[in-house]
Amino acid sequence: MSEHECSGVCSETVRIDAAAPSFDLPTYDPVKDDETRVSLDSLKGKWSVLFYYPADFTFVCPTELKDLADAKETFDELGVEVLAASTDTVFTHRAWVKQEGLLKNFKYKMLADHTGEVAYAYGILDTDTGIAARGSFIIDPQGIVRGIEVTSGPLGRNSTELLRKIEALQFMAENPGTACPARWTPGAKTLKPSIKIAGEVEAQLN
Repeated sequence: MSEHECSGVCSETVRIDAAAPSFDLPTYDPVKDDETRVSLDSLKGKWSVLFYYPADFTFVCPTELKDLADAKETFDELGVEVLAASTDTVFTHRAWVKQEGLLKNFKYKMLADHTGEVAYAYGILDTDTGIAARGSFIIDPQGIVRGIEVTSGPLGRNSTELLRKIEALQFMAENPGTACPARWTPGAKTLKPSIKIAGEVEAQLN
């Protein structure tokens, strides 16, 4: 895009543990089969995931969205609003959902970032193509980015790992000063960071 000075995938303002870049975008709601709008402000007070994918009518993307759809009950139980997003229009979103068999049970709202401005702010816009990379952003109820994952174009993501991260982030939010070690799942041991356990983490986890 001409107004952006960099070439390739660019980053502007997104930072981990900092305020999420604002957005207010036209959105296709497949449940109501209608157009609406979703803004960052409308998500305040709840956990949310901004799930960018490259484009409608592609190959890996519908497998990712089906994976999200299959996990919707768990996302709902955790109180998480999942928003799919790409640089397509709401019209293309609707046509894709109606056409692609893998999306027949897809019930998440789909943001239409057709100018690419939001993808640019989140650091995942390829300015040479106008297409967004595969980027997942976990945003907490205060509008703070708590998780960022960006993968190579051909590599699909895994909702199970996304859910694990959200469960850990929610646990830490409810238990300040607690840290979740690698592969942590609900019920597993956590850590209380302190100089006193430096070099003795194994003992803390056993």
